[in-house]
Order: sequence, then structure tokens, then C-alpha cells
Amino acid sequence: MPKTRQQKEEVIKSLTQLFKDSPSVVFANYQGLSVPQVDELRDKMFEEKLTYVVAKKTLINRAAKEAGFEIDSKQFPGMLGIAFGTDDEVAPAKVLGDMSKDTPLELVGGLFDGTIVTQEYVVTLSKLPSRIQLYGMFVNVINGPVSGFVRALDALRIKKEEEEGAPAPAPEAPKAEEAPAEAPKAEDKSAEEPAKEEAPAETPAPAEAPKAEEAPKADEKPAEEAPKE
Repeated sequence: MPKTRQQKEEVIKSLTQLFKDSPSVVFANYQGLSVPQVDELRDKMFEEKLTYVVAKKTLINRAAKEAGFEIDSKQFPGMLGIAFGTDDEVAPAKVLGDMSKDTPLELVGGLFDGTIVTQEYVVTLSKLPSRIQLYGMFVNVINGPVSGFVRALDALRIKKEEEEGAPAPAPEAPKAEEAPAEAPKAEDKSAEEPAKEEAPAETPAPAEAPKAEEAPKADEKPAEEAPKE
């Protein structure tokens, strides 16, 4: 049954908002899918928290234009279904791409971060791991051996340093800085030892006192010689 004018306006309004709110939009030709396959596709979209809409190309063009995109959906073959992704940008292409492996479903193009992309681009996106798969890979690394986790962190560090163009810091640098810290202690001990040796250097001063007492003995000898004359 054909849609009324009011129903068409509601579809355009809904599609326009989806185009504005979704960082990734994927168009697919669903012609040839059986009813069970269509139901399976909708279930997968629901599991991934994606919005899947089937609409006429004229309504899609009007909604995209109101959202700020110049899309001519008539260039795409067959009947169009649109997957909108808000949280996971790769998920729309991933779900549709997986579905296309065993069904007549065909990826035909899309939008990514506000840019119209080709069929080849969307197909490439569909082969990337989804966000949930990436989380699973990260969890496996954490739950693996400690050495594997350390290697993963080290690889991330090296990659970041290569991107920033900064040389990797030497891991033993902090230990090398501790060695000079003990050198002043050795110098302090050597500085204190001469101070202790200076005390006995002044002891010869009282040794001159006995020499002063011998002087009168020399004076007494001429006094004894005077009576002999």
C-alpha cells in the first residue's frame, strides 16, 4: 500500500535525524534476500544496537539532502537498506559484510565521518574487527602470560615513540645517575683526615723551653774563672 504524504514526511524526518546523528552509514542492496534472511539481518542489527531502515531512494535522497549530504541513491543497484551506527563506526559495515558472505546482500556505498565513501571503502571496513572483537582481543592479552602482556605494552610504547619521533629512553639510565651520588661521601672523609693530623703539628712549640734554661749555665762558667787569676 502506498504511503501517504504525511507518512513520507515522517520517514524523511526520521532519516534526516539518523543521517545527522550517525558517524557511519552503510547502504546495502538487499534484493534477493528471503524473509528468514531479512529477519536474521534485523536481529543482528538489534544485537549490535544498530538502526536498520528500508526506504525508497527518493526519500533517502531528500533526507540526506536535508541533513547536508548530496547523495544520489539512484546510482546504487537494487533495493536499498540503510544501517546507521552511532557508537561503533565499523559495526554497520561489519554486520552487513558478514551477512553478504552467505546471502545475496551486497554492500554498495555509504558515509563515514561526514564523507561519502565508495563500495570498495565500505567492503574494507567490513573486514576490520568490530569494537567488541577488539575488546575481546585486549582481554585475551591481559589474561595471558605476564611476559606477553609486557611485550604488548612495550610494543605500544615503541609504536607511540616512533609516531612522536622521540628516541626510546635507555632503561638503565636511572641506575647510572645513582653512582655519582656516593662520590661526595668519599671526598668528605678525605677532607676530615687532614684536620685530625694538624693537631700534633703544634707540639714542637713547648720543646724550646728546655733550651732557654741552658742559657744561664753558659753564663756561670765565666763567673767561676775570674777568681783563678
